[in-house]
Amino acid sequence: MLLLFFGLKSCLNLGGKTEKSDYYILTNQISKMNKMVVLEQDISSMQKTKMSYEFFGSEMTSNNIITYTKTNAQVSYDLNKMKMKVDSINKKLIITELPDANIRITPSVEIQSMDDSFFNRISEKDIKNVTQKAKETAVKSINQNKLRDEGHKQLMENLNNIFVLAKALNYTIEDQTGKLGVLGL
Repeated sequence: MLLLFFGLKSCLNLGGKTEKSDYYILTNQISKMNKMVVLEQDISSMQKTKMSYEFFGSEMTSNNIITYTKTNAQVSYDLNKMKMKVDSINKKLIITELPDANIRITPSVEIQSMDDSFFNRISEKDIKNVTQKAKETAVKSINQNKLRDEGHKQLMENLNNIFVLAKALNYTIEDQTGKLGVLGL
């Protein structure tokens, strides 16, 4: 009886459920990123858009769409573009080229509320138009000049910390770019 039970069990697999998963890892190319994000700012805003339809100058129906926009702004520098020379005889570290700031603004829009009526339907085109305007408003609301200035100050502080070893070896740091200013370099 036991032999018959184990024989049937192994043939019919009454013991339990089996699960098989295959995982494939695809790698394209991994490259080094020598970018320094020196400043990051998050801004959020709410926007109410009213769409109304008029008939002979009077408002017949209206719809409201309330959007919530989260915007991330970053200032970064590509340090691969920074060029330096070392003058070991005169103990100088000469900076010949400094990269420009890269400002990236990324808005994302969520619809929080939408009033839709039977007679006055909100179309997909209306929704896309409202979200696009919310993104444009978010990008315009960021003061890029102020962000660039604050990012530059933070870059100078970071570079000052990076050049600690050169200063410890009594090297002077010479700026040939005119962009570094006098922040202890």
